[in-house]
Amino acid sequence: MDDRGKTLASARTIVVKVGSAVLTTRQGLHLSVLYNLVEQLARLAASGRRVCLVSSGAVAAGRTALAGRGCTAEGMSGKQALAAIGQGRLMREYEHAFAAQGMVCAQVLLTRDDLRSRTRFLNARNTFMQLLDWGVVPIVNENDTVAVQELKFGDNDQLASLLLNLVEADLYINLTSADGVLAVNPEKAAPGEPLPFLERIDDIAHLDIEALCGAKTSVGTGGMQSKLMAARRAAQLGVPTLILPGRRADILDRAFAGEKAGTWVRPCEHTVSRRKYWMAYQSDPQGTVFVDEGAARALEEKGGSLLPGGIRDVEGSFEPGAMVLVACGDTQIGVGLSNYSSEEIRRIKGLKRVEVAEILGDAHYPEVIHRDNLLLHAAV
Repeated sequence: MDDRGKTLASARTIVVKVGSAVLTTRQGLHLSVLYNLVEQLARLAASGRRVCLVSSGAVAAGRTALAGRGCTAEGMSGKQALAAIGQGRLMREYEHAFAAQGMVCAQVLLTRDDLRSRTRFLNARNTFMQLLDWGVVPIVNENDTVAVQELKFGDNDQLASLLLNLVEADLYINLTSADGVLAVNPEKAAPGEPLPFLERIDDIAHLDIEALCGAKTSVGTGGMQSKLMAARRAAQLGVPTLILPGRRADILDRAFAGEKAGTWVRPCEHTVSRRKYWMAYQSDPQGTVFVDEGAARALEEKGGSLLPGGIRDVEGSFEPGAMVLVACGDTQIGVGLSNYSSEEIRRIKGLKRVEVAEILGDAHYPEVIHRDNLLLHAAV
């Protein structure tokens, strides 16, 4: 049995994400797809697995509900209003579908701020664990009705990647409108068969994500590039990803029975801690710190911390404790928590420790970013 078969057989906590392009049509929710999905999730649960579902579809369902009423939904407020209309419709169908299987589901709406605070992250984790212990299926979506731009996950692919850490999942399944990851960009050439698996997805130089991805769907916010970014994050955590054609009947059953559908994304050989994973992806970078080649080698090859002497420049405006990108020229090295503000870094860049002390005094950090607060090759 290969690694895919072994993982599918042994996985006990699974995060399944389904996108709008799978769940909706121009007429509204694709109920036959939704009910078939729930039947499959029920069978996974009956086999002793814990299942968490990340579901898109609220905005699309809301848009369909307003069809013919002359309402124009524009901008953030329009999308949030559509989500308010559609979320209840989406959950009503899920409740009916799970009830038909003798199961209970729970609605969980999140913003990024819920996972940014360590205390709220742990509270959310306790809630999810209790639901899963009860055999209840959490149905998770971004709280589009209230989320402002800086608190948004971006799309449900990224939300699902953060949920993997929250529920300590050992498998991530992404149900999409495509057959899997195609060998070439479908916008530029005939796509052909999907790739059966991807390795080294954390190695940007090895995998040209742009060449594999087409445009996002008309009803979603992500597209294949977003799915591969989420798979890169999952791989860093040691969690494999299976990208499957979500509209194909009983696709989950067939995958767990051994059918080689979709694309299997293998986890990284060297994984990161759950704490560092949470730290790196809990907020968007607020600026960029540019380092010289010597500092880049020290970070990537020796696992060192970033010292002031290796910094060439800084972009953006941020305070101490902010998440920042670290780059060498055009190459992104990683993300980390800065001990200094952008203004302080501008004052001490390129200096030795004794020179930093002369400017900032003795009460300063030796590192701009400590290695314990740095994640290399982050998927941002």
